[in-house]
Parts: sequence; structure tokens; C-alpha cells
Amino acid sequence: MKELSNDLLEELVTECRPYSREGQVVKDIPGQRTIDQNKLGVCIINMDNEVFSAGDTDMKFSLQSASKIISLMMALDDFGKEEVFQNVGMEPMGDFYNSISHLEAHDVTKPFNPMVNAGAIAVAAMIKGKDVDEKFNRVLKTLRKIMNNNSIKLNDEVYESEQLKGDRNRSLAFFMKSTGAIAHDIDETLDLYFRINSIDVHTTDLAKLGVFFANGSRSLKTGEQIIPMDHINTIEAIMMTSGMYNEAGKYAVDVGFPVKSGVSGCIIGSVPGRYGIGIIGPSINEKGNSTAGGALLHRISRNLELNVFSVIRKDKE
Repeated sequence: MKELSNDLLEELVTECRPYSREGQVVKDIPGQRTIDQNKLGVCIINMDNEVFSAGDTDMKFSLQSASKIISLMMALDDFGKEEVFQNVGMEPMGDFYNSISHLEAHDVTKPFNPMVNAGAIAVAAMIKGKDVDEKFNRVLKTLRKIMNNNSIKLNDEVYESEQLKGDRNRSLAFFMKSTGAIAHDIDETLDLYFRINSIDVHTTDLAKLGVFFANGSRSLKTGEQIIPMDHINTIEAIMMTSGMYNEAGKYAVDVGFPVKSGVSGCIIGSVPGRYGIGIIGPSINEKGNSTAGGALLHRISRNLELNVFSVIRKDKE
């Protein structure tokens, strides 16, 4: 096992940057049309709150689907596991993240899990608040507290684009309304969903969220228990089985700890009791996952021996 250091991360970033050529940048996210697809950055924070980083960590990006774990966290805190999973499942889905067909083809009354678009929309409908502004401000306030960063905010340009190009998500929402999976106002639910997707962060912010999960939802700075640990355990289990869409099995085998991606090319990882990881590599594959970021995550896990399924054998004395 190698020791975590900035030098090690620089070496791995250099090794993995060429994998960016295997994917493409999503051009319809504002600000990404001119992004160099070869960009790659990583930040890792350990349980002593030490920060290690390499590559293009100054790059800002929207959370996109990485926000799904935040929405689920808020809904679980508001209603508890039993009620939340009456409206959304917790099983993997072998289909694309924005699939409509699975809602009808499998004769289900609720989406498969909270990590696909349909499931995340259903979850957003459960976040408490008198209106969409109050709901979003609760989410933003919680994120700022966890990430210890009051400058985190909505990217208005990305949000407007999400609204303009969100017809598929509207289709998902209206279909679920027809089956009873969503009982709330569709326009307000979608507005909140689009806003949460459009929050801008850096890799350091993702790593802070990852280490918050890794520490059982306790603040490294104050020790405060912000969210019940049982909810974090639930989220991490679903990240493991569904966080990388229909590549989740591959990542469970090759990486072996909870991860969640976004089509901006970001990946958040949480290694229980050890690390939080934030990665950005804007070139993604057809499954919606960063090509260079995924390769980097694999090498980080292998070099630091982070796979939770590995059995470490010690020599007999």
C-alpha cells in the first residue's frame, strides 16, 4: 500500500489524463462548451482534516446528478427511511439514468432508486418547506454547513438551461404523477430538482461532503452529528449499488466504496472511516460517468487499498 500524498495524486492524475479522450464533454451545460476535455483534478480529505490534491482543482462545476445524494439526505432527515422508500425504490436499474421506459415496462408505481432521474425527482418532492425558495434555501444552508463554505451558490445560467432543456425530466415527473408516485405540485418539484442540480462547487467541496459521510455525518471540525448516522448508511449503500448508474457493478468491484457521479464529470467518493474524495474530469462516457475520473478513482483505490471488500492478510509473527 502506498502512502497518500500530493506527489502520488499528481502521478496518478498524469497517468489517467489520457483517458479523457475516450469520452466527450456535455456541451449543453452552460460554461462547458469551451472546457478542455483533458482537465482532471482530485481532492482527498482524511479523518484528521488533512487535504491532499492534484490537477485542475481550481475548476468550478455544477453538481448535476451528484446532487441526488443531497436530496436523499434531506428527504430522509425530513421523513425517515420507511416513508421515503414508499415513494422510491432502492434496487439497481440496468438502464440509462434518464430512462422513461423502465417506469412503464416493469409495471412499477415508483422509480427503481433515488440515483436515477425519476427517483431523484420523486425524492425532491419530499423535501419540506412552504415553497420552493424555502426548500432550496434549506438544502443550500445544509450544504454550506457541511462543506464549511458560505460561498456555495446556485449557478443561474445552468439553472436556466436546466429549465429550458428539461422536457425529458418533465415527462418523467408527469408519468409518476399519473401513477401516484408524486403527489406534490409538479412544477415546484421540478424547479427544486433543477436548482439543486445547478449548485456550483469545487473538488474540495465534494471531498468535504465525502468525508462528512465517511465520518458518519459528524463534522470533523466540531464533532456535531448533523444527520442521523442511519440515514448516511442508507445513502452510502445505495451509492454503492446505483451511484454510477449501469456501471455501478463495475465500480463496486474495481473501486469498492460508495461513489456518485454527475454529467458535469464530477465524482464524489466516501471511504467509511478514512477519506472523502472529490474528482472532476469533464469528459464522460455514454453511461454518464467521467472517463479519466473513473480511471483515477480506480487507481486511487488500488494504490491506497481502499476496496472495502478486500481482505488484508497479515504475515504471521
